Amino acid sequence: MLELITNFKESLTFNLIFLSSLLFIGCEPPPQPLTNANTANTAAQPSPASSPAASPATESSFSMTPITLPVLDAMFADETFANDLKSQIGLTDEQIDKLKNISRDAVLKLTDDSGDSAGSTRSAVSSAEKQITAIIGPEKTQQLRQLVSKRWSGGDVEQITATPNSVPTDTRIVVNSPAYRMDIFRDGQLIKSYKVGIGYPEFPLPAGLRHASEIIINPSWTPPDEPWVKGQFAPGKKVEAGSKLNPLGPIKIPIGLPSLIHGGKNPARLGTFASHGCVGLTSPQVEDFAVQLASISDTPLTLDDIKGFEKQKGETKKIALAQKVPVELRYETIVAEDGKITIYRDVYERGTNTEENLRKVLDTFGVSFDSLPPSDQTKLRDALDQMAVDAQGSPVDTEDSNQNAGNSSKKNPKGKITRNIKGKKEISIPLADLKGKGYPAPVY
Repeated sequence: MLELITNFKESLTFNLIFLSSLLFIGCEPPPQPLTNANTANTAAQPSPASSPAASPATESSFSMTPITLPVLDAMFADETFANDLKSQIGLTDEQIDKLKNISRDAVLKLTDDSGDSAGSTRSAVSSAEKQITAIIGPEKTQQLRQLVSKRWSGGDVEQITATPNSVPTDTRIVVNSPAYRMDIFRDGQLIKSYKVGIGYPEFPLPAGLRHASEIIINPSWTPPDEPWVKGQFAPGKKVEAGSKLNPLGPIKIPIGLPSLIHGGKNPARLGTFASHGCVGLTSPQVEDFAVQLASISDTPLTLDDIKGFEKQKGETKKIALAQKVPVELRYETIVAEDGKITIYRDVYERGTNTEENLRKVLDTFGVSFDSLPPSDQTKLRDALDQMAVDAQGSPVDTEDSNQNAGNSSKKNPKGKITRNIKGKKEISIPLADLKGKGYPAPVY
């Protein structure tokens, strides 16, 4: 797998340079409306209905987009970001320059070399929190979080339903990061599942409701003038559309600034960390996914069509979807599924593996934790303890995840991306009371 920290230069259609950090390789803002032979009357088409959303809630520092310095550096790649810092938050030129410098320095020190590191989501957030607060103060730091969260979603973020393990009744894509799973629902029916790679802990895949509006075949990529560019790549030398060297693979699907669903992943990276804030698939997977996405949006596109476009080396093909499709990014570490509870590793350290959350999941499906046999209660509590650890196996504070998100003492002295997970990723506990209940089993 080849992934580099990058300022991703998009086409003149978008007129933006993105992603100077590892998180945002190939990530971009929502596309502008496109017109082609397949989508002549797109504007008149209704979008698939969304499930009812929960009422907006006050977001804590960690329930919003976790802000790391590489994330901030990526935001500065868009010149309008600095203007927003002035107009919306009231930062001075001096404060903005200091934020630019600390975020750039953090990115310059971070490498994508293979090997384990002791880094974590909370340590990256903690470091950013302290340095940003020292420059602009706590109140404006909170305002900056809100601004970055909004921009990261392309202004199209929505609250996800508050019901745990919610089963969609509409047409949408559901990605659950801790389960490394992406599902396609059509009219409430699960039709296809994929095992995926997710963002590294330093660059976590966000949560929220996005939308997919287009499929881009043969995307191009321009390596930035950064120290990480090495080997077969040269700064500023464009990797042409259709090139086998392109780390985005043959297809990318934007799902809101700056995230993508894209191909190019090694099969060995599925079910683990594999991207810089995007949903990663192998190239055959992303081709199949593109066909499925086109189908649920009533857009004419076949695998033969895709193969034909891919043969047109050097030419990027953009296909606007006849109907935009909701893409729901979840972070659920406790999932009920037909006769069992699966508890996933809390890889982004959100403090979700608690008995309180377990009870909420069980209650959703009419099962009382207290009515379970004592042996099952013990197994569930033990599983929660075992999975309440980060990627390196260190305990995650679950008592108050929002308050402790910025107080991690972990360091990443080597400045490396955390690529691997030590130990079990999940534990499943059979429960007779859940027979026939829960979120649907994957359909591969």
